[in-house]
Amino acid sequence: MTKTEEFQEQQPLLFSIAYRILGSVSEAEDAVQETWLRYQATSTRPGSAKAFLSTVVTRISIDVLRSARVRREEYAGPWLPEPLLSDPYEDPARSAELADSLSMAALLLLERLTPLERAVFVLREVFAFGFPEIASVVGRSEVACHQLAVRARRHMDAGRARFEADRKEREELAERFFDAFREGDVDGLAELLAADVQMIGDSGGKAPQFKPVVLGAGHVVRVLAAFVPLVIRGGGVVEPQQVNGQPGAIFRDRDGQVLSTWALAVLDGQIQTIHTVNNPDKLGHVGPVADAWVALREANRAHQPQRLIEEPAALQGWDAGAQADTGGSA
Repeated sequence: MTKTEEFQEQQPLLFSIAYRILGSVSEAEDAVQETWLRYQATSTRPGSAKAFLSTVVTRISIDVLRSARVRREEYAGPWLPEPLLSDPYEDPARSAELADSLSMAALLLLERLTPLERAVFVLREVFAFGFPEIASVVGRSEVACHQLAVRARRHMDAGRARFEADRKEREELAERFFDAFREGDVDGLAELLAADVQMIGDSGGKAPQFKPVVLGAGHVVRVLAAFVPLVIRGGGVVEPQQVNGQPGAIFRDRDGQVLSTWALAVLDGQIQTIHTVNNPDKLGHVGPVADAWVALREANRAHQPQRLIEEPAALQGWDAGAQADTGGSA
C-alpha cells in the first residue's frame, strides 16, 4: 500500500479526532492537511500508519487549540462549534459514543477541559485508544494519562444531562417543531419547549440575530414569533438536517444560500436547548453563504414596504452579537 493509500484510509479517523479536539471544521481540515504534508516528508515508513498519523494530527490539534483559546476569549458573543452535518468516520461498535461526542452540548463541555485533557478524553472515551497508545501520542506517562482521563471524565459527567431521549423520539419532536415553524404555528412551537429552554446564538458579530442568549420558554417563544414571519415572507427554506448528530435544520434564503444552522437538544420529551450558528465564517463548508443582512432587509421590505426609509427601526430587535445577553429579553 502506498503512503497516499494509507493516508486516505485513515483520513476519516484523523478528521474526526481533530474536529472533536478543535470544534472547528476548517481547523480540523487544516490539521489533517498538515498531517499529510508531514507524512509525505518522512523518509522512513512507520510500523503503523494509523499510530503515526493519529499522533501527528492529535499533536497538531493540541497546538492549534492552545492558540485558538486566546481568540475564543475575545470572540464577539457566545462561541459555538462549527456545525458538522456528517461524521466521515464510522465504527458500528462505537456508534453511540461517536454520536454523543459530536453534540453541541458535548463539544461545549469539552471546552472546559485543558487541551491535554481534551485530547486524552477524545482518544480514550470516543475512539477507545489504549493508554499505552495515548501516552505515546501526547508524550506523557501512562499514569499521567490515566489521571488526565479521570479528571476529564469527571468534568464531562458533571455537565451531562441525566437522561437523553432516544433517536426516534428526538427526530419526531424535531419534525413537529420545524413543521410548526414552517406553518407559523407559534402555539405549536411553545408546546414543545421546556420551561427553562435556552436559545443560544453564535453570530460572531457578523450576522443579525436576536439576543445571543435567550432564557426561558416565554422569551424564546417571543423570539420565534418574531423570526417565523421573517423567514416565511422572505421566501426562506427550512431544511431538516442532522447537525452534530442532533436533529436540526439548515435555514436558507430564497436562492438556496445558507443563512444559519439550528441544532435541537431534546430531553424528557421537550426541547431544552436550541443552538443556532449564524456566523458566516462558520458556514462555508455547509454551502454557499447568504448575506444575512440583505435577507433580513428584504424580508422587512416585503412585509412593510412603507417603512423602507425607516430601515434601522425595522432592525431594532436584532443584535449584532457583540455582547452576550443572559437576561433573556427578546
